[in-house]
Amino acid sequence: MDWVTQIWTDLVSMFGGQVWLLLLITILTLTVIIDVVQRYVLRSVHERLDKRGHVWVDSFVDAARAPASFFIWVTGLILALTTTINQFGVYTDLVPYIVKLKQTILTLSVGWYVIRLVQRLELHLKEVAKEDDRLDEVTVEAFAKIIKLLAFILTGLFFLNAFGVSLTGLLAFGGVGGIAIGFAAKDLLGNVFGGLMLYLDKPFTVGEWIRSPDKQIEGTVEHIGWRMTTVRTFDKRPLYIPNGIFANISIENPSRMTNRRIKETMGIRYADASKMRVIVNDVRQMLAEHPDIDKRQTLIVNFNAFGPSSMDFFIYTFTKTTNWIKFHEIKQDVLLTINDIVESHGAEMAFPTRTLHIESNTELESNSSDLEQEKSSRSN
Repeated sequence: MDWVTQIWTDLVSMFGGQVWLLLLITILTLTVIIDVVQRYVLRSVHERLDKRGHVWVDSFVDAARAPASFFIWVTGLILALTTTINQFGVYTDLVPYIVKLKQTILTLSVGWYVIRLVQRLELHLKEVAKEDDRLDEVTVEAFAKIIKLLAFILTGLFFLNAFGVSLTGLLAFGGVGGIAIGFAAKDLLGNVFGGLMLYLDKPFTVGEWIRSPDKQIEGTVEHIGWRMTTVRTFDKRPLYIPNGIFANISIENPSRMTNRRIKETMGIRYADASKMRVIVNDVRQMLAEHPDIDKRQTLIVNFNAFGPSSMDFFIYTFTKTTNWIKFHEIKQDVLLTINDIVESHGAEMAFPTRTLHIESNTELESNSSDLEQEKSSRSN
């Protein structure tokens, strides 16, 4: 240890007895060295874990890199600052606050680390949720937001406590002030709790198509936030909806439908009335044998009504697919096949017509003579 003492003595002599300057340079140098070493170590561990696919363990390592640098540098700078203040004796009234800030560095670093860790775990869990139906992306996002919010609040409370703010008084003020704030910001709080209900009840998730019969809302959900939800309408406009609205309206979620329905009414001419029974039977058989029609669902084909210019029958059935484009291709095939069945029986699809009956000349003359005889009998 004698050589260390000798080196220190030589350095003090080099700086002309300015020990404070030597301490300042030593503190900053050690800060740089420690930061460089921790960066190298954590980066090396991160790269090894990433190559081996240990994403969960790597999340804990990768999340610590920035908070560790923050802790090292702030600690070093505070030591350097207090050394300088004590040497020159200026702004000494700030020293107690700097000391209190020093006591909170670890708390701030841990809070930041927890938030970064949750962000990384959230990304990995969302990737798992895409392949595992037991896990839902919206639920993962909700729990991640709650944990990050708790970490932020707890870090803030410890920070205030370090500066002498009483947590008991703060909580008491929060209880009384919360009532006033609740009245003043009831819409904001309603939207926040509405967002929480969306995360818990999950009437829809990101990527699903929703619509409301109560409001002019229809489109694909792009984002579910704490205060509002973003829906992309079918004409590609973004629609921003406060979450509180969803508590008071009905929401349809067509994305979760199991089938799509074909419900159509069509008619044949009255001249083809004798062929209605066989046409209906053939259409029913065609639907029962169609590969894209779900036989487990309701299937109805029946003569329905005597229309003004047609005898109407209707079809009521469901497709296996819920894809919008594929559904219309199936519906087109079904309708054209029904037309082929009608034509195969020598019948025709009806369209609005009128039949005009014109009496012959003989009938007109007979009617005229009858009218004249009636007039003469009345005059007599």
